[in-house]
Amino acid sequence: MVKPHSGKRICILAAALLSLAVASAFARPGEDGARRVVFRTQTMGTWATLSLVTPDSAAVADLAYAALRVFHRVDSLMSNWTDASEVARINREAARGEVTLHPEVAGVIAFAQQVAEASGGAFDITVEPLVRLWGFLGGTPRVPAQREIDAALDRVGPDKVRFDARAGTLRFTRDDVRIDLGGIAKGYGADAAAAVLRRAGITDALVDLSGNMVALGNAATHEGWTVGIRDPTGAFPYLARLELHDEAVATSGDYEQFVSADGRRYGHILDPRTGWSARGLMSVTVVAEGAMAADAWATALFVLGPEPARRLARARDDLAVVLIEPAPGGGLTIWVEERLRASFQAEDVAPGALTVRYF
Repeated sequence: MVKPHSGKRICILAAALLSLAVASAFARPGEDGARRVVFRTQTMGTWATLSLVTPDSAAVADLAYAALRVFHRVDSLMSNWTDASEVARINREAARGEVTLHPEVAGVIAFAQQVAEASGGAFDITVEPLVRLWGFLGGTPRVPAQREIDAALDRVGPDKVRFDARAGTLRFTRDDVRIDLGGIAKGYGADAAAAVLRRAGITDALVDLSGNMVALGNAATHEGWTVGIRDPTGAFPYLARLELHDEAVATSGDYEQFVSADGRRYGHILDPRTGWSARGLMSVTVVAEGAMAADAWATALFVLGPEPARRLARARDDLAVVLIEPAPGGGLTIWVEERLRASFQAEDVAPGALTVRYF
């Protein structure tokens, strides 16, 4: 089995980042003297942040350090940016026969397969050949030709993987299949870090891995946690706020990675059924019980597009969503699921820029 990243190297990195964060990230205290203390580490191609509500930052430093190490462990298992990860091992070996999976990876794949089936294939871990073809994974982003997309699509689809959840094994049905857990791994990492905090008795904290968040209890100065929904156009920092109470949230959007060609912008979220960049929505925010579910479903709903996403969200009791799409006459339309009405608040931006509709 391929060895994960060096634990010693991870420890040194996390400890160094912790020392910087603890010294500079205190927030205004609440009535009981508790305050928000922020711990950070760089991992999974982004920043992971833990906000713990405590009157004693030193007392929670070791716990925060342990929780931050979780992100590095998940990265060592599920990254597609290194040859040393568990996913890289699967991609090398699963065409030659059944591969016994690490239990955490098996659990993530099992959930990913559930989302794939429930979304009609809008979420698919075999999308890796398409992501690599478009240059969003280890390359220069470009718009490929249809013949290239057609060739890559031959390697994509649920029939390309034989996964046995009971045995924890997986194999590919052809030798050029590859998997990518990029649409679900960060959510799993946020859940795993939150689990460390819960087991230690932490009741008030916010775990944030690049917008994949788990909110525990309350912030230092008010009930629940307030999180922002970014403006996908970049004209304003945020378009809305959500109040979270022991919930998780994730957002998928096409505004961070994209390629422009012939006057059109193609985002990095690809439809595994067509091979092309998903179109129709600009961002999808999902509130769910866990961040892994929110992460995977945010991607799936983005791929499905406005009306199918609203229809599926209404049919599921385990999701509540906010969808942002361009308005026909200009500006943006924000679709807010009715269950979020009490916790959703639109920002006061330019007049006429936003239309909020509940469904």
